[in-house]
Amino acid sequence: MVAGLDLIVLAIALPVFVVAGLPISGYLVAVGLWAVVRVSEVISERKARQKLLSGDRKTAMGTVAATSLGRAWFMALGILVAGLISRDAGFYGAIVLVVVFTVHLGSKGLVHLLKPESSSTPDRER
Repeated sequence: MVAGLDLIVLAIALPVFVVAGLPISGYLVAVGLWAVVRVSEVISERKARQKLLSGDRKTAMGTVAATSLGRAWFMALGILVAGLISRDAGFYGAIVLVVVFTVHLGSKGLVHLLKPESSSTPDRER
């Protein structure tokens, strides 16, 4: 359940936007950008996992690093364009993305911490 917490926060943001009378365009910009970011994350993690299983660690790490930076730039440029079109849409879209990104990053960290250690990696003795 923790793994999808960002999507729950994104869903909760819609009624907040409606009740508070905030521009729905900002919410829609954030949802669109976040959907692309999440899909690209799933694809890149899948490719990185395949590369790791085949023993190609450099390519796996390169894939993760490049797509992580690319996703951040994609969100920033998307918000910039939205802000140039409508200042309010860019502003409120940025707020939603910052909150959702923070929740996503925190939940991924929490899932990683709570995941049991893999038995395939031997402990090193000193």
